[in-house]
Amino acid sequence: MFSNSKDKKPATTAMTLPSNNDKDNAQTTVIAKGTVIEGKFICSENVRLDGAVNGEVRVDKRLVMGDGSSVQGNIHARDAAIKGRIKGDVYVKEALHLMDTAVIEGNIHARTMIVEEGARYNGSCKIGETSGAMPAMAAASSK
Repeated sequence: MFSNSKDKKPATTAMTLPSNNDKDNAQTTVIAKGTVIEGKFICSENVRLDGAVNGEVRVDKRLVMGDGSSVQGNIHARDAAIKGRIKGDVYVKEALHLMDTAVIEGNIHARTMIVEEGARYNGSCKIGETSGAMPAMAAASSK
């Protein structure tokens, strides 16, 4: 019923981002719920977005949009996992994961895409074609 404190193991914490399988072990920029960014947002690391961006979003690595997050503008990222709302085109160089609460009003360009039940998108969808995503990412990297 009671345990000796010597028997207790230290608590471990799990990191949401970057995940243990992230190839480059990048740092993560967090945009908290209630935060609104007006204008272009550019980040060279991973981004966890729980707030809102009214403008273009460029992420060199992984973008994760949480439940209730939103972007009004185009998105460019290497990888993306979406639970929020996007009104704009999405350009993902590698993998796009639309989770159950994702809503996209715009065109999608990605190498691969996973769509969970409940996710919605309204626009054209080009999967496997990286021509739309690669020049946009190259332009962001050269600035």
